[in-house]
Amino acid sequence: MAQVDGSQLMAEGLKAEGVDTIFYIMGGPNILLSMHAERLGIRLIDVRHEQAAAMMAHAYSRVTGKVGVCMGAGGPGAANLLTGVANAFLDACPVLALGGSSAVHFYDLGDFQEFDQLAVFKPICKWSARIYEAHRAKEYVHMGMLRARQGKPGPVYFDMPGNMLVERIDEKRVWPSPTIGAKSLPIGDSQSIEKAVDLLKGAKKPLLITGSGVFWSDAGAEMQQFVETTGIPFFTTPQGRGIVSDDHPLSLLGARSYALREADVVLVVGTRLNFIIGYGRPPRFSLDAKFIQVDVDSEEIGRTRSIELGIVGDAKAVFRQLTEVAKGRVSFGESSVWVQQLGAKDRENREKMSPLLHSEQTPVHPMRLCKEVRDFIPRNGILAVDGHEIMNMSRQVIPSFTPGSRLNPGPNGCMGVGLPFGLGAKAAAPDRPVVVLHGDGSLGLNMMELDTAVRRQLPVLVVVSNNGGWTASPGNKMHVPGRDLGSVRYDQIAQSMGAYGELVEGPQAVRPAMERAWKEVENGRPALLNVLTEPTARAQTVPFASYGGESAGTSLM
Repeated sequence: MAQVDGSQLMAEGLKAEGVDTIFYIMGGPNILLSMHAERLGIRLIDVRHEQAAAMMAHAYSRVTGKVGVCMGAGGPGAANLLTGVANAFLDACPVLALGGSSAVHFYDLGDFQEFDQLAVFKPICKWSARIYEAHRAKEYVHMGMLRARQGKPGPVYFDMPGNMLVERIDEKRVWPSPTIGAKSLPIGDSQSIEKAVDLLKGAKKPLLITGSGVFWSDAGAEMQQFVETTGIPFFTTPQGRGIVSDDHPLSLLGARSYALREADVVLVVGTRLNFIIGYGRPPRFSLDAKFIQVDVDSEEIGRTRSIELGIVGDAKAVFRQLTEVAKGRVSFGESSVWVQQLGAKDRENREKMSPLLHSEQTPVHPMRLCKEVRDFIPRNGILAVDGHEIMNMSRQVIPSFTPGSRLNPGPNGCMGVGLPFGLGAKAAAPDRPVVVLHGDGSLGLNMMELDTAVRRQLPVLVVVSNNGGWTASPGNKMHVPGRDLGSVRYDQIAQSMGAYGELVEGPQAVRPAMERAWKEVENGRPALLNVLTEPTARAQTVPFASYGGESAGTSLM
């Protein structure tokens, strides 16, 4: 009987589960595993910091709907994955993180890079485990992929002691991975579906709010059918943008705050009622609004506010049920008073925003930069956005048209994700254009990944909104310690790594520069535009957090 080692079994397990890409940095004790993975045809994308590897795996997952995989070597290599894995955890995104670790038979002797990595990952993972024996390696990989993706998604971490990775065993000791044939979706009970439709029928101002649960359920078509059957307007969390196109007639983005405040019946599907939508509470929503909450995770239902009706079920299945029952019973649509009101508010707010979108000022106003990106990026393009002001402004200006086409820091507010997200997206969808819109502060956290883009042929266009610091400057009002970064020549740094780089100093220069940069991208060369933007331009948005009654950061400026 042939002998196999734990590294080979880990690699074979990943291959059997459909893994085609791993984001990682080489190092012990994982070197054999990476060699086996390469031999099996798994693409290895070696990065410059493991944090970025986890973020790329996150983006890969959000674009493909599959589990993204990242790997760090023992000790600090694994620990460096933490920020990216924590980000995936709060974003409920399926990622499999693999960490090499010291050999079990040297535990507590002060072995090389010895610390309890498993304990560190447990609070930020859906499941964490240590694989002690090589013959169970494939079995764990299979369980990990299932647990990351099923139900409410989330990251899984496996600790891989060095002795397990080099242990050689008879192949006959390896238990074959289980296979899954047909599998049904969890559906809502029929009485609850009837009650939900009755509530919507009796509403004057109904609203649908969705999130990334619709993406993981692949329920875009079902959501659109429900919207078009009932005529109920919809809004999504930032992670849910594009699942149904933002230019759908019942998507009235400019009326978002008004709609949330005015709605009398709110159907929530596949998203948590967290800070992103004000926990579902006043003042963002009416205290009297009736909530119907649909979620595959029963623990999410009614967690942050009172609800009229909870339905535990998969978004795809429940949308089908609701549509079938609502046919001929719930009918709003573009001619209804409610949608007309939202349309008027949407137009009003767009008109207010228009002067900034067409601003001719120098330095470039960030809203004008967002408009230029909006007009440039193709409909099938993927946009990764990162940074405080530019992210908030882009949310108001740049639409999304397809599932998995918008990536941002998410509920964790994790700065530094932009470029890694862009590269993970490009690895996942090489035929789709990828544009990264970055703040200058957040770019600095992972800018060395531009080197990864050059080495690994991941051509993306990076547009930097360089306002010279973190957040907007308060101008002459007050000094904010740590805010200023100065006008760093990110374009020259890009050039030094082999990418195309250009400095852009006025609004009329943005579009021609994007066209020059895109020619480089089309030829396989990553490009970066360093656009100098107005330092005092501040996004108009609801504060993200509350510290003792004061809004986060912005309350000071």
